[in-house]
Amino acid sequence: MFCGDYVQGTIFPAPNFNPIMDAQMLEGALQGFGCDKDMLIDILTQRCNAQRVMIAEAYQSMYGRDLIGDLKEKLSDHFKDVMVGLMYPPPSYDAHELWHAMKGAGTEENCLIDILASRTNGEIFQMREAYYLQYNSNLQEDIYSETSGHFRDTLMNLVQGNREEGYTDPAMAAQDAMVLWEACQQKTGEHKTMLQMILCNKSYQQLWLVFQEFQNISGQDLVDAINECYDGYFQELLVAIVLCVRDKPSYFAYRLYNAIHDFGFHNKTVIRILIARSEIDLMTIRKRYKERYGKSLFHDIKNFASGHYEKALLAICAGDAEDY
Repeated sequence: MFCGDYVQGTIFPAPNFNPIMDAQMLEGALQGFGCDKDMLIDILTQRCNAQRVMIAEAYQSMYGRDLIGDLKEKLSDHFKDVMVGLMYPPPSYDAHELWHAMKGAGTEENCLIDILASRTNGEIFQMREAYYLQYNSNLQEDIYSETSGHFRDTLMNLVQGNREEGYTDPAMAAQDAMVLWEACQQKTGEHKTMLQMILCNKSYQQLWLVFQEFQNISGQDLVDAINECYDGYFQELLVAIVLCVRDKPSYFAYRLYNAIHDFGFHNKTVIRILIARSEIDLMTIRKRYKERYGKSLFHDIKNFASGHYEKALLAICAGDAEDY
């Protein structure tokens, strides 16, 4: 995030929150004939995650059933993915997404890139813990066995969650920029390793200086240089890291635009980003999306999704009249 830039989510704690009443309403909605999906949307998208967790606890103690289990059983398709996704605490949701990205037929690399390139040290630490608790499996080991090459090395570095924080050293920035520039010329294994180590381990503040120095030395933007020199998932991951360092909401706006327009509405990506960023910076992502692409995110979701699925996504976006 640029210094002093204020980011905002779209979902906040509901005032006058009553988990017991919400649990009763949800139970009625789920048990009724045909399932009252509007009620599910009204409650679950209008509560923050901590409140949803309290609703699930009330539901469990009142009915002796697991709310997530009931949602999975009663709902289907993408609407189910949204409602169930909203119920996981953020680290558990990241863990859930990573697990499914690696356990299906073929690894969903873009999910690994989105999550690991953008999360803070603290978020990564919690996600590793949640992953172990939920799946009795080690996240690092799973990434190691499901990926390969320099792409794997970079992911393994990111998942350590060892990025420096807040530290800057202008003299070092010039040196690092030279290393990045050489890595874009030489492309040896050793250079690739140095490149990813700088991008994975230096603080965001330090990397802003490095990127500026890189521009001065090479006359080129680092993203353009990486795109010219490298390819495949390694290149995509490096670019994602650079974009996240510069401005996370812009990165996610770009990912949403791609998911909606270049991949014929890639549902998993759209759902994951909207849910994961809803309490962090989704309002800012919406702003960046509109500035960059001319159309609102609200408009594009309306165009591509339909039914209760569309209604749920729009509720998470918390759109207002000017967005129609």
